Parts: sequence; structure tokens; C-alpha cells
Amino acid sequence: MASSSGTSSGSTLLQNSGSEEDLQVLMDQRKRKRMISNRESARRSRMRKQKHLDDLVSQVAKLRKENQEILTSVNITTQRCLSVEAENSVLRAQMTELSNRLESLNEIVGVFNASNGVFGTASTTFVEPNNSFFFNPLNMSYLMNQPIMASADILQY
Repeated sequence: MASSSGTSSGSTLLQNSGSEEDLQVLMDQRKRKRMISNRESARRSRMRKQKHLDDLVSQVAKLRKENQEILTSVNITTQRCLSVEAENSVLRAQMTELSNRLESLNEIVGVFNASNGVFGTASTTFVEPNNSFFFNPLNMSYLMNQPIMASADILQY
């Protein structure tokens, strides 16, 4: 092996015939040590790169899953919104129909009240509520499902 006294100056190393071989051995050892260190450093670098790549792949999978969950949630919400809008349209149409029925019934009642001289005095009701088909609650569902048909002929007397 190399001695430390031969490394003090370049001229003393060349003067000693054995020190040139020692210098070569020392340089070879340093070279091997540096190669081993470089290999270890490269191995650590590859490991860091692989870990970083694994982390990124994991993050991509997590984000894709989260994106799919959000997309599913948006689709469900959109379907619910469309369903509520359709239900609202039906309810608006029913409200319009019922408003029209109420208006027609109010007009009929107004005509009956205006012409109470024909049907009797103001204190006399047109139909007795106790035995009337119209005032029986069981018959109301039947009446609500029937269209109101009115013409000008019905009120002529």
C-alpha cells in the first residue's frame, strides 16, 4: 500500500522508483472509490426518480377517481334538475287549468247571483247543499277530473 510520506511533493515521488507504482495504485483506488460513489449516487437518483414517478402515477389515479366522482355527481344533479323542471312544468299547467276552471266557476256563480230573480229570491239557494251531488265530498274528485264545458246556450232562459 502507499505511504503518506510519498505524497508531499511531485518531485520526491518521481525520485523514488517504488513510489510511481504506489501512486498508480493510489490513483486506481481513488478512481474505484469515485466510481463506487458515483454508482451509489446514480442508484439513489434513480430511486428518487422512481419514487417521484410512483407518486405522480398515484396522484393521477386519485385525481381521475375524484374527477369521475364529480362527473357522476354533476350528472345526477343535472338529472334531478331536469326532473324538477319537468315536474314544475306539469304543476304550472295544472295551476293554469285550475285557475281557468275557477274563473269559469266564478263567472257561472256570478251569472246565477245576477239572475237570482229567475231562480228565486236572493235568500233562496239554487241547490240544497244537504242532498246535492256537487256538495258531496266523495263526488269532488269526479268533478275535478272532468273538463268544464260551458256555452252561451246554458244560461239562456
